[in-house]
Amino acid sequence: MEIPAEGESVQIHSYKHNGHIHRVWEETVVVKATENIVIGGNDRTIVTESDGRTWVTREPAICYFHTRKWFNIIGMLRADGIHYYCNISSPFVFDQGALKYIDYDLDVKVFPDMTYILLDEDEYRQHSREMNYPGVIDKILRRNMDHLLFLIEQQKGPFSPGFIERWYGKYSQLCK
Repeated sequence: MEIPAEGESVQIHSYKHNGHIHRVWEETVVVKATENIVIGGNDRTIVTESDGRTWVTREPAICYFHTRKWFNIIGMLRADGIHYYCNISSPFVFDQGALKYIDYDLDVKVFPDMTYILLDEDEYRQHSREMNYPGVIDKILRRNMDHLLFLIEQQKGPFSPGFIERWYGKYSQLCK
């Protein structure tokens, strides 16, 4: 698979299981890219919803994507600390200048003190019925949710102390 270059500006495309576009982040700068991981940064980037509405992100963020994990993680740098938004999703692919993934509705919001809440379980059940998520997808998503919660609780990977700040520093250097 092609991978983006460090310093390259890419879009992020979120789709739903039925193939319809869900959301597009206009510009994210790649700060690290390997065969399995892409870490990007953005700040006040334009986001376009599936219905055409747009909005602008409010704070700098570091985004973590993996080709083997069924989730992605956004670490937002706010005045009171790092807030995380975790999407249960397909692994990403890089295609035509964009990181692309399928959003499977389930989300985890993590606060600076590492407490968290699960979000959108009703939306997941509804979309699972409407879009006929296969049983195997449900099993994969539940297993990856468990792994994600383990990482949060153990403060591992993107949740380890200093991870977001380190990559934000690299992002800041690239954007000078």
